[in-house]
Amino acid sequence: MASDKVQQVNDAEFDTLISADQPTLVDFWAPWCGPCKAIGPVIEDLADEYAGKVTIAKMNVDDNPVTPGKFGIRAIPTLIMFKNGEVVDQITGAVGKAQLSDLINKAL
Repeated sequence: MASDKVQQVNDAEFDTLISADQPTLVDFWAPWCGPCKAIGPVIEDLADEYAGKVTIAKMNVDDNPVTPGKFGIRAIPTLIMFKNGEVVDQITGAVGKAQLSDLINKAL
């Protein structure tokens, strides 16, 4: 079951989202990307686990080309951790839950 805690974000909402009070993890993905689909359930688990502490969002790079371009994203999935609107960490590729938890915990 999909988590209702994962936000879908677009280019227009992006700057507002990452400037919010709590750290934000953004998953840049596309529907045709196998590894993106593979880490989908992990992202949803993390959204449930870190609810209230971290905002977790997904951005479809096909529908929203501006933001991925701004951050130089050339491969997906790319996950970027933001704190106070700034990039604090980034992982590219389908990684395990432990690696993503570490990424989030460093930002908290």
